[in-house]
Amino acid sequence: MNKLELQITANEVRKGIVTAVHSAKAGHPGGSLSAADIFTYLYFEEMNIDPKNPKKPDRDRFVLSKGHTAPGLYSALAQRGYFPVEDLKTLRHLGSYLQGHPDMKHIPGVDMSSGSLGQGISAAVGMALSAKLTNDDYRVYTLLGDGEIQEGQVWEAAMFAGFRRLDNLVVIVDNNGLQIDGPVDQVCSPYPIGEKFKAFNFHVIDLKDGNDMNQIADAFKEARNTKGMPTAIIAHTVKGKGVSFMENQVGWHGKAPNDEEYAVAMEDLRKEGEALCQK
Repeated sequence: MNKLELQITANEVRKGIVTAVHSAKAGHPGGSLSAADIFTYLYFEEMNIDPKNPKKPDRDRFVLSKGHTAPGLYSALAQRGYFPVEDLKTLRHLGSYLQGHPDMKHIPGVDMSSGSLGQGISAAVGMALSAKLTNDDYRVYTLLGDGEIQEGQVWEAAMFAGFRRLDNLVVIVDNNGLQIDGPVDQVCSPYPIGEKFKAFNFHVIDLKDGNDMNQIADAFKEARNTKGMPTAIIAHTVKGKGVSFMENQVGWHGKAPNDEEYAVAMEDLRKEGEALCQK
């Protein structure tokens, strides 16, 4: 896909996020929207995957460590063809396979159940080590929140990954600056994030605009070319990206839009889609 195609797809992913959370009347739109461009690039450009064969042995693996942003992952999976886009409207509904957090047993394309913050990266590190031990060439990607990295388990996993030189592992930190209780640097500052990963023997990429497809592409290409150590991509993003009244507003970390707000959000995204199609 070229840059414009990826941007249009990311906009559709955002529509799916807003629709799913509105339908559920619960969920986490802010961090799902901030990572929509990264989800899109991973599933439509970067990863070796096949929606028709979700469990193929040589596929690349993805672990959503910040599992509460499942609406973003689900919307990307639906757009990629793992399941019908219409099913996004069943998010968190009784009997739906689209639970509030990723479930590897019931959702096609989900490689690891997650939700307890800090645990996803540990699972990803285990997957990357497994590939090394069996001489498989698949790659492993995991997405963390900048609030999530306040968890100590994250740094235990990072220490192990760096020590084992797992160059098939890419850790992405969605650095949108906000967590449920407020700005991350006021709750319990994780900064400087990059220096911390460097201390654990990671190659660190400072992704200045984690919502820009060209910069995202360059970061993942650099990660793929890095040998002898794992990579951490620190992606500076905008929480609630794409929806005017959600952008950089901590209150939209875990709240669903009502009918009126939903209409405004979808109109924002419709206009963005039209603008992209005119390029």
